[in-house]
Amino acid sequence: MAQSKQHLSRRDFLKLAGIGLGALALPPRTRDLLALHPAYALPEFPASGIIGRNCSADTNPSGGKIEMKARPDVNSATVRDVFRDEVFAWIKEVSGESISYDVPNQRWVETPEGYLRARYIQPCRNLPNVPLTALPQGQAGFWAEVTVPYVDLFNYYEAPPTRQGWLFDLAYYNLQPRLYYQQVSWVDEIKTDDSGAVLYRINERYGNPGDLFWADGAAFRPLTDEDLSPLAPDVDANTKKIVVNLNYQTLSCFEGDREIYYCRVSTGAEAGSTPLGEHPIWRKMVSTRMAANTVSSYELPAIPWTTLFVGTGVAIHGTTSHNDFGMPRSHGCVNCRPEDAKWIFRWTAPAVVLEPGDISWNDWRVGSTHVFVEDIL
Repeated sequence: MAQSKQHLSRRDFLKLAGIGLGALALPPRTRDLLALHPAYALPEFPASGIIGRNCSADTNPSGGKIEMKARPDVNSATVRDVFRDEVFAWIKEVSGESISYDVPNQRWVETPEGYLRARYIQPCRNLPNVPLTALPQGQAGFWAEVTVPYVDLFNYYEAPPTRQGWLFDLAYYNLQPRLYYQQVSWVDEIKTDDSGAVLYRINERYGNPGDLFWADGAAFRPLTDEDLSPLAPDVDANTKKIVVNLNYQTLSCFEGDREIYYCRVSTGAEAGSTPLGEHPIWRKMVSTRMAANTVSSYELPAIPWTTLFVGTGVAIHGTTSHNDFGMPRSHGCVNCRPEDAKWIFRWTAPAVVLEPGDISWNDWRVGSTHVFVEDIL
């Protein structure tokens, strides 16, 4: 397992692993649903400590086009249009030069070509891994985190896509299914093809209707026990609480009266979708697929660090589909940066172990961290 945590440059990784795949054709019955790619191998991402990805199409496949500006100003000249999943070297984040009252988020990302609204740009890193060549002994699979800006997913013969939800939407617009930086999924099979490429089979452990995919194993870092080790385990669980403020779009973690963690979040865009009041945490999952048929239906795979606190499915979880934290954006859940969601996941009670990466809590009165949702100004 230690080897899998080593990070390499993409060029060095290709030299080491010898990955250079030719096209693998999909069976005819799936060609209408999944766009073909010439190879499984990861693309060459920009050589930058932080990479920005246009994530504006993640929850709306028909969209995705945003404007790159010459200055951090909505009224400045447009350099060009930027499309779904384009990636850029992230130079720095800056404040807008003028105020746009229709979009309160005034943060911009400077790139070598121009400026992009930060709300549309996911900050990523490119940290390819030396993949495992076999499942760890005695394990049916393992949890793995994406450590590159994105990785393409390819269907295989044994499981045609379900033709529903997120896959149906992508197929309609002829878009490639992908997982993104810091998403977490379940790997239950490993193959090495004739060219020497190591492929992981992605099979979501919870909430999967049956979709199976193959992806470049270099994109994934297997999670370890350390990733789930509890934070502040000696603190009385009954003194821990989370306060979510809908007006300020913030989340604070308290031990007694002492605030020990704070982050910006995005709660429900529709009034009442993030319910006010006190709510005990009742389930936690390392990752799950989320779907709902509400006023605005949605389905998203591989949602990381999910902490459920309302019986209807409202949760605190990591979000890669926007970078607009501090503004209401969700269908009711509390969206966090994945690193914030992971900290909250580890700090709250009950604790979760790597296997199975899921726990439900029956007695909510004892030993469960409570979430207080308020709208105090």
